Amino acid sequence: MKLSPNGYYVEKYLKCANCGSLLFDDGGGESAGEHCSNWCRDWASAVAEGRTPRVAPEGPVRAPEQADLVDITVVDGILSSICREMGITLMRTSYSSLFSESEDFSCALATPDGEMIANGDFCPSQIGGIPLLVRTMVQETPLDTIEEGDVILHNDPYRGGLHTPEHTVFKPIFFDGRIVAFAVAVGHFVEVGGVAAGGFPGDATEIFHEGLRVPPVKVIKKGKDDPDVWRLLLAQVRTPRMYYGDLRAMISSVTLAETRVQELYRRYGVERLERTVRALLDYSERRTRAEIEAIPDGVYHFEDHVEDDGIDPDREYLIKVAIHVSGGDVVVDFTGSSPQAQGPINATLGVAWSAAFNAFLHITDETIPKNSGCYRPIRVIAPPGTIMNVDYPGAEVGGNTETHPLVVCAIFGALAEAIPDRVMAAEGATHGCVTFGGYDESVGEAFAGFDLCLVGYGARRFADGNGTLDSINGNCAATPVEVFETKFPWRVEEYSLRTDSGGAGRYRGGLGQSRTLRAMAPISMNQMSNRHRLPAWGLEGGLEGATGATLFRREGHDGWQTAREAFDRASSSKYSNVKLSPGDVVRVLMPGGGGHGDPGQRSCEAVEDDLLDGFISEDAARSLYGNDPGKSG
Repeated sequence: MKLSPNGYYVEKYLKCANCGSLLFDDGGGESAGEHCSNWCRDWASAVAEGRTPRVAPEGPVRAPEQADLVDITVVDGILSSICREMGITLMRTSYSSLFSESEDFSCALATPDGEMIANGDFCPSQIGGIPLLVRTMVQETPLDTIEEGDVILHNDPYRGGLHTPEHTVFKPIFFDGRIVAFAVAVGHFVEVGGVAAGGFPGDATEIFHEGLRVPPVKVIKKGKDDPDVWRLLLAQVRTPRMYYGDLRAMISSVTLAETRVQELYRRYGVERLERTVRALLDYSERRTRAEIEAIPDGVYHFEDHVEDDGIDPDREYLIKVAIHVSGGDVVVDFTGSSPQAQGPINATLGVAWSAAFNAFLHITDETIPKNSGCYRPIRVIAPPGTIMNVDYPGAEVGGNTETHPLVVCAIFGALAEAIPDRVMAAEGATHGCVTFGGYDESVGEAFAGFDLCLVGYGARRFADGNGTLDSINGNCAATPVEVFETKFPWRVEEYSLRTDSGGAGRYRGGLGQSRTLRAMAPISMNQMSNRHRLPAWGLEGGLEGATGATLFRREGHDGWQTAREAFDRASSSKYSNVKLSPGDVVRVLMPGGGGHGDPGQRSCEAVEDDLLDGFISEDAARSLYGNDPGKSG
């Protein structure tokens, strides 16, 4: 990344020509054609010459740090508890329901050089990007310029951020006069300005449509607010009170972590604690490598598609992945994926990293401590200027919500041959992302909201897919109806499981949700969704899940219409600024997960149970499972 001579703005974002990592100009005039490491240079040369590239970098293997196993276990528990306490503080002090109810945030601790040492069990799409966020932040805000009491804010998606709405707050933790760690909170802000109230303009074509973009900047210096920075931030959003409250909640969480970590240093001492943390990271690395070594060496391929970009409704965008496994090392290579889209479905580098890490966290032992040690065996190649690594000023807000889960599913699809007992069929792979805003006359201020919608997960070799969950990279909860109706001018008229939405199979895919909302006031609505045309695929003969749909019924009309039909939008799943009047009704039908195995092998008992529960219809029981309702056999 090359800054202007005065350092005030970016002249050019420089990226490694192989893996797509951000390069920082050291004053020597680095060009975009350079590589970030010898390994990247060697990999690119091998591919160009038709040779098999080396998965693991050459060089001596570092001896693992040694520490008392009891210390490792206890310290890991304490650090993880600190991160969970950060999250509880954030949830209970925030203003938006996206934080207080849905918990769309992550809290972590990191070393000064960007190694994540612990995190809370919150949003997996964010924890994979935390190491990159810290490393890019300290490149622009060197450690020797950071003082005790500083708080740094950052959300720039081209500087390691995940997507525009997600803001990251960093607080340095000092002990004995030096920075020993960073407390990090990443959270999805509902309203960040841009062309659409509530965010997620599904037809954005550049970053400036998506909202506020903040480079690493100190909002608090030496424990005191910088009022000019705060005023500038709050002038860019429609709901400044909510933005202010959520940002204060994030700052409270990292301030709590500062106190807790300093207490831990006093308890253990610098040398013992830092040795234990290094050993903890090495322990996670060893256990992750052991899991990867159980995967047969080889190269595994898969392809999937984003169905459209919100601009061209008939063009699909290829996600192409090759998984190179060699011993305890993995390379996740997205070479061959489509050039970046005009619309906002592009992934940032942080999303590409996080999606790859997320997939492997799902197929490795869940008891391994979740820290950067888990990521060390995994290298990601995300070529710049593709759907997997957007170049400035490309739109990217949907890359984190729509493309990320598709990538995780593609990695599962690639590895289904090698480790069929560990992966599931494709899931619904979207968050629905119904966002909206307007003006509340009763309180005299603007409102903005985000309605997370729930999908079905894919079936596995041994079990049905789970139903009505947030997509695989979210882990977020749905906002309770009572809270939703109290905060926003909607009435929830129906909220149910979608019968027949799970793909048929020996094991059935999970069901998506059906949700019907009636507007009680003028509302401007947006959506960023997927799988309205391309369903979740099954495995080993399992059938596809049902596709999703968002339908509108205008006040005084009987029929249901898509956004294309009712509002002349290009896409039925990605659009912005649909104007709803009181009495208009919206029905959101979410996709189901793919099935696993031949539907004809599903037990009669399971089919009968599904019928009794309303998960499948009598017609599906007959036509898909060959079961005549009411008869056993």
